[in-house]
Amino acid sequence: MDQCPCGSGLEYAECCAPFIKGDKLPETAEKLMRSRYSAYATVNVDYLHATLHPDHQADHDVNAARKWAADSDWLGLEIISTAEGGENDGTGIVEFRANYREKGKNKTLHEVSRFEKVDGRWTYVDGEMPRPDTIVNTRKVGRNDPCPCGSGKKYKKCCGA
Repeated sequence: MDQCPCGSGLEYAECCAPFIKGDKLPETAEKLMRSRYSAYATVNVDYLHATLHPDHQADHDVNAARKWAADSDWLGLEIISTAEGGENDGTGIVEFRANYREKGKNKTLHEVSRFEKVDGRWTYVDGEMPRPDTIVNTRKVGRNDPCPCGSGKKYKKCCGA
């Protein structure tokens, strides 16, 4: 794997791999979000579990997460906005769209996620689907527009197929 699944444009080995392998901690909520997406794309569910807020780890179904990650083709991540979540913050919010293909159908998970630092480490708390009046970009994607998943292909040849 050369390019990181998170869409940063960096090589996987220089981007999310050090976080997923445990060699380094994500410094920001956005970096944790990107590394969690990459963990789904590479089916590293132990990392997903480890980066959950401790209050939610007991309820996490590792086997269901593994099945979803393995049974899906991860097409791209789009970070829409962030609020706080910097190196010196204790909480943060990241709004994103994760594009994937499941059972032959293209799907998008659009979520506003909450993150919190626990013992100096960013953790994923929870997320919710944004209400229609809070969605930042509601422009319809044209067939010949670049695909919003970040693949570089036209929409009609990618997620619009």
